[in-house]
Amino acid sequence: MSSSQELFLRAKQFMPGGVNSPVRSFKAVGGTPLFFSHANQAYLFDVQGKSYIDYVGSWGALILGHAPENVVKAVQEAAAKGLSFGASIAAEADLAEKIRTLMPNLKKVRLMNSGTEATMTAVRLARGFTGRKKILKFNGCYHGHVDALLVKAGSGLASFSIPDSAGIPEEVVEQTLSVDFNNLEQVNQIFLHHGKEIAAVIVEPIAGNMGCLLPLSGFLEGLRELCNYYGSLLIFDEVITGFRVAQGGAQALYAVKPDLTTLGKIIGGGLPIGALGGRSDIMDCLAPDGSVYQAGTLSGNPISVAAGLATLERLSVPDFYSDLSAMTRRLVEGLLRIAKEIGIPLQGHHVGGLFGLFFTEENEIYQYEQVARCNPLLFKQFFHEMLAEGIYFAPSPFESGFVSSAHSEEELSFTLNAAEKVFTKLKKQILEPSLS
Repeated sequence: MSSSQELFLRAKQFMPGGVNSPVRSFKAVGGTPLFFSHANQAYLFDVQGKSYIDYVGSWGALILGHAPENVVKAVQEAAAKGLSFGASIAAEADLAEKIRTLMPNLKKVRLMNSGTEATMTAVRLARGFTGRKKILKFNGCYHGHVDALLVKAGSGLASFSIPDSAGIPEEVVEQTLSVDFNNLEQVNQIFLHHGKEIAAVIVEPIAGNMGCLLPLSGFLEGLRELCNYYGSLLIFDEVITGFRVAQGGAQALYAVKPDLTTLGKIIGGGLPIGALGGRSDIMDCLAPDGSVYQAGTLSGNPISVAAGLATLERLSVPDFYSDLSAMTRRLVEGLLRIAKEIGIPLQGHHVGGLFGLFFTEENEIYQYEQVARCNPLLFKQFFHEMLAEGIYFAPSPFESGFVSSAHSEEELSFTLNAAEKVFTKLKKQILEPSLS
């Protein structure tokens, strides 16, 4: 049987970098990326048969764990009837209705194929509805590889952004403003200068692409008030947080109503899907009723819809989120306690089934610049040592971690015992020599 290294070398002959998504390349941590053959519940199995407790969960999509029976059955039944029609099916409305029931702010829903497509459409729709051009985003918040939103994290008060990728003309992002996450004063200043030009503010209500940063008290509420005053739309990118942190998403946790919401990952049970939802008067501006165009042959395809319905049904069970939150809390608090006892500088955040770890001496982590200052060497060593112990965390210090309902006390205890060994090793290998 081929090893991951052999498969990676072969893949690089046919695919750029040997991968179909950059973070899979292990470039941020070094080494050879793992190739997996199958998965079950909380475990991944590589091509050579080694098992790993999985805290990536297809980047948050697999809230029920790998291959849950009810989801697999729903997919099999749907596949037997046809893989795709490129036409309407009854289950599309069922899924849209289910989403609206669980997230009441989404009065109407348009199903799409990815979170990136949803955020791209949200920006276009906001501009079409308001007749304005400018978009305000936040440093460190990632909204998919949308040209207008793929910009560098700025510094200082705020500046017009420059492209964060080759192939994006500066003209495409010249209408994008970027300020610090959790800094409402910067947002105020931007609105004072450009308020009547801003079509929308787009934000991850809980930032999941810089290691899980929670909003400071009053931050989301302040965004809502400013958008109301200046006539701008508030877009919550809940591609990660939607149905991951609570049944109604982050907007339910913080009791802040966005005008538009983007979803992905979980609403397809791990299969490709995305969605945009929000106020009826805004959503009705989408074609065919309105003049803002969006389309997709595979939008609302029967396989993803079936998986999504089966998943959301399970999430509606009483105590699902309280149990999931308790499991995540035990994991993160356990890691922080062990790190403190051994002398490893570690901070962490958690909410629902989402968490982030930060190797830093700073006590309060709430902005991208603080995350960027975390110790990269410690993270890299931690990642590889935990991998050797059979624990799979995201191969990047800027990604969040995810706990599923398939994780049990057994997996958490194994993880914490492994972390104790790894932290002890890191203390001797990295921290103590640097102090001598």
